[in-house]
Parts: sequence; structure tokens; C-alpha cells
Amino acid sequence: MDFDVVVIGGGPAGLSFSRILAGGNLRIAVIEKQAEKELAHPSYDGREIALTHLSQRIMQDHGMWGRIPSRDISLIKDAKVLNGDLSDPLFFDHRNSGKENLGFMVSNHLIRKAAYEVVKGSKHVKLMTGCEVAGVSTDAAAGRVTLANGKVLKAPLVVAADSRFSPTRKMMGIPVEMRDFGRVCIVCRMKLDRDHDDTAYECFFYDHTLAVLPLNGRYCSVVITVAADKAHEFLNLSPAAFGRKMTEKMEGRFGQMSLDTKLYPYPLVGTYADCFYARRYALLGDAAVGMHPVTAHGFNFGLRGADTLAREILKAQQLGLDIGGRSVLESYHLHHRRATRPMYLGTNAIVALYTATTPAARFLRKGVLKVGQVFAPAQKLIMNQLTEAA
Repeated sequence: MDFDVVVIGGGPAGLSFSRILAGGNLRIAVIEKQAEKELAHPSYDGREIALTHLSQRIMQDHGMWGRIPSRDISLIKDAKVLNGDLSDPLFFDHRNSGKENLGFMVSNHLIRKAAYEVVKGSKHVKLMTGCEVAGVSTDAAAGRVTLANGKVLKAPLVVAADSRFSPTRKMMGIPVEMRDFGRVCIVCRMKLDRDHDDTAYECFFYDHTLAVLPLNGRYCSVVITVAADKAHEFLNLSPAAFGRKMTEKMEGRFGQMSLDTKLYPYPLVGTYADCFYARRYALLGDAAVGMHPVTAHGFNFGLRGADTLAREILKAQQLGLDIGGRSVLESYHLHHRRATRPMYLGTNAIVALYTATTPAARFLRKGVLKVGQVFAPAQKLIMNQLTEAA
């Protein structure tokens, strides 16, 4: 079976890329091991995604944003970063960004559903669900994807969006920088007794990190990152005890906090591919860059990469060039690396500093926060990186 592009992975990054690319009338195959009903009706998984202005614009331009009910889109107007306790925060005021808000909050399952819906309606995209990839190979002329059922798909370009543990990345011999943080991310939604004022809190306590992110009404998303061997101290709590613990952690500023969902644990592993392409093969989403969630850039980078790669391909198509050629993929690699590498390294440095408990680390982290408080250019740089203002 011949296509122009074969995409491995029907997650939000792979589907978003396929939707953007479909505008060029290219024949696209999307291979996904999940059943189609799981793509059409994804289950809530506890993850509420903080979206930048760039991500919102890309989603709006390609029909995804309009498929998310407005009642399910929450605003982050301001943000506070706190060290050790809740006093003396580094404050990010949306008025200094030139925008009405710093970002948006949307549930992961709604993003996945919207991405599926815009692709499902495209006559240029063939969804092949319930399919396992058995092998990937490329030569000077084309890439070939062999399915477990024996079918072979051929295209000038193969794009892998098959997770940060991408098996096809390994098949293609692309090394990856991998960092196991030895921590677990626990997420849930909670109900509040008091308003959150659309303000996000990132609290770097000395043995764990707690993020409280605003959702519409008196609700919030709670994200706890804790050492893997300490995760049970949260996961084994009863709903009532967990609510009391979070209320205490936030010193009662939201009144009583009560659990609205179950707790969802996710192990934390960061990945960064040495190169985002090989011959007639490109990496996308977490297969290219798998971020620690503390700066909330995982899906944002996936969507940015999808947009960047699709634009490079469409540009080559318009010029009559080889859409899977080295020049196209190298340009994507350079642009996406420039956009992601500083944040990836910076995020890992922040995580290393703010999870260390030595006296020297505690002194240094307070100093870093103080620089952000008193040095306006540093705060503006951080704000621009976090919001990706379009």
C-alpha cells in the first residue's frame, strides 16, 4: 500500500500532524495499536494540559480548538512559584505578558478526542487502528512499515509519534538521552471551598513538588511529584485524608480541598533524541522530546513540532521537492532543536536543583528565586518561554 506519509502513533501529536499535513492533499496513513473506539471516546486520565498561546493558535487554525466545549477550557491568568513554603513567591502577572492570560487548561482526553475528530473527517487520512508495527526500514527511495499482520506500507517519509519509549526509534538506530528522575507524578482533580482567582501555584517543597492549576469554577488540577519510594504516602491515603493533606499543604488558602477524582500515578522519565530524523524517517512528539512536567511543555512541544515538520513538508511539496528528503528533515531538526533544547536542559536543571535537599541547594534555590523577583528581564524571559506567546 503506497502513501505520501506514514505516521506511526495515533496520539494527539501524531493526529495533529496528520491534520495539518492533510491541507496539502497528501495521502497519509496513521497506524495506531488502540481500537478506534478508544480514539473516538478516550477515557479521562487525570491529566489536565497547560497550553500556551502558540498551541491554542495551532489548534484553532486546524479545527481542534472549536471542538472543545468552552466550558471545558480554563484560563491561567497569573502564576506563583514558591520555594520551601508559601511565603515570598515569584509572581507572574498576565498584564506583563501583553495577553489576557498566561495560558489555558484543557483535559488531555478532550484534546485527544478533538484531534481524532478533525482527522476522522479528512478524506486524505486513512486511520488504521488496532494495528501493531513489526518493523520499519528505509532506503534512498522510500520508507517501509511492516505491520504484524504482514501488510507493508510504503511512503517517501515515515513519521514516528509512538511515545518517549519509541520502539521504531530503536529500530532506526537513533540514540536517545534518557533520564529516569526516580520520581512519580500523581495527578487528580480537586474541588475547592474558595476561589483560586485563575492563578497557578508551583510549590517546590523540600521533599516534593506540588502544582495547583486553576480549572473553571472552584476546581483545580493537582500535580504532585515525589520520590518513587515515597509515592505510597500519598497513594495509600483515603480520599478524605488526601483532601486534608492538600488543604494543609496549601495552608487553607482555598478552604477545604476535596478529591473529585481518583489519583493517577505516572513514572517520570525524560528523553531527548540525539537527532530528530534518519533517512526518510522523522521523530515527533514524545518520541523526539519527552519532558518533565514541571514546566508543562510536553504536549506544547509535540504540537509545535507537528506544525514545524508539516510546514517544512508542505513547503517542499509546493516547490516540487522530495518531501522525505534530507534537506526537509534537517531543517525540521534544526528548528525543533532550537525551540526545545534550552527548555529541556533548563527544566532538568530546575528539577535537579529544586529536588535537592542539602543546605547548599536550599541556599542556591532561594537565590535563583530572588533573581527572578528583582530582575525584570529574567522574569520576562521566563514568562515568554512558559507562554510561547503567538
